[in-house]
Amino acid sequence: MQIIRVLLVDDHPVVRSGLRALLEGLDGVRVVGEAADGAEALDIVTASRQQNDPDVEAIDVVVMDIEMPGLDGITTTRRLKEQNGPPVLILTTYDTQSDVMAAVDAGAKGYLLKDAEPEKLRQAILDTAAGKQTLSTEIAALLMHRMQQPQQSLSSREIELLELLATGATNKQLAQSLFISEATVKTHLVHIYQKLNVTNRTAAIDTARSQRLI
Repeated sequence: MQIIRVLLVDDHPVVRSGLRALLEGLDGVRVVGEAADGAEALDIVTASRQQNDPDVEAIDVVVMDIEMPGLDGITTTRRLKEQNGPPVLILTTYDTQSDVMAAVDAGAKGYLLKDAEPEKLRQAILDTAAGKQTLSTEIAALLMHRMQQPQQSLSSREIELLELLATGATNKQLAQSLFISEATVKTHLVHIYQKLNVTNRTAAIDTARSQRLI
């Protein structure tokens, strides 16, 4: 049986320890490294590819969390893809459309929630190593809904604006954060209201949250 060598990336030591124990109990899976953030993960991948250290093994799959201090999982995934690094399986608790689309756009091969059954996690790791796209049932349904209603789908910029809007930012603050004019902010808001079928900020935020857009 081929053994899939995994690099586990998660900033919480206790969670990482539990995931390591879980992964090492799966047939055909072995954890060969751990990282607490994206920068450390990139260093480990680089070292594994140079093969100068006999104690550093090659990596077949990176199992990555999204929210981490410093270099987050999305940015790290994008950099690994740019460097032709090992494929990434996102393993997280975040299931909003913005997180899913950001991960897929960054090049993640898979997206799984941390409450997945062990066998589903094992199969996702095997599929990721084989270059196959693998999504949890919930995530696949979310993406299918987006594809079935493209006219109602928010763009990545509109979702980004909504996330900032939820912090209480004013139009001026939104414009400064996104490096656009206030007029452009207002245009985005009009489009967002139309797509969500709402008439004000509060309703837009509530609807976006209920639909797991943010």
